[in-house]
Amino acid sequence: MREMSLENHLEELRKVVIRVVGIILVSFAIAYGFGAQISEILLHPLRVALAGGIEGQVVYLGLLDKVISQLQVAFYSSIILSSPLWFHQIWLFIQPGLYIREIKVVRPFLLVGFFLFVLGVAFGYFLVFPVTFKVLMQFGVGEISASISLKEYLVLVSKILVFLGIVFQLPNVMLILGFMGIVDQEQLRNIRRYVYVGFAALSAMLTPPDVVTMLAIWLPLVVLYELGIYGVILIVTPFHKRGEK
Repeated sequence: MREMSLENHLEELRKVVIRVVGIILVSFAIAYGFGAQISEILLHPLRVALAGGIEGQVVYLGLLDKVISQLQVAFYSSIILSSPLWFHQIWLFIQPGLYIREIKVVRPFLLVGFFLFVLGVAFGYFLVFPVTFKVLMQFGVGEISASISLKEYLVLVSKILVFLGIVFQLPNVMLILGFMGIVDQEQLRNIRRYVYVGFAALSAMLTPPDVVTMLAIWLPLVVLYELGIYGVILIVTPFHKRGEK
């Protein structure tokens, strides 16, 4: 493990942030070029729900709505598409703070983290969206037509997909923090109730004001946290015990 002063840590962090921003900007330019196609992909789950017996249409309410929605979709898409590159940058920042034996153990979690990110995005697109849209469309008064704002919809689903990709890193982050000795299984268990309340508040802020969508985000967070605790128990604790011998 390389010893670094606080000033050196901040300088390294600054370099990482600049590189990550550069990566996202380049990815943004590419994603913007395919903005229409990406928007069509994001609209697909909603159109399937609307075709399931609910009368309605997607509309844009302002002259700039299409432009603004494509810019925002390109931004969130760039985060998803460039995830392998900025994952690598984060690893380069973390690596100097680890011992050699810790690096050997933690390195595979970089690849695991990327797959978890993709899994989170896929979970939202293929499971959360279809189920949530179907429930919301059929909820309440029937025999009415839905007019859904293009901009609000695209921004909402883009945010949720990026959010799910990031939060699916939770078990991975917990394992890495465990290997670094920052947390242990007892600490994670003791703060469990506070973490769940925090998850509920976060889910409420990121979703529309309905219980169904909020639960669709909150429940996976709880499951991921529990998986992280079991991962620390089964992998990290035995690793540290072997190191003490």
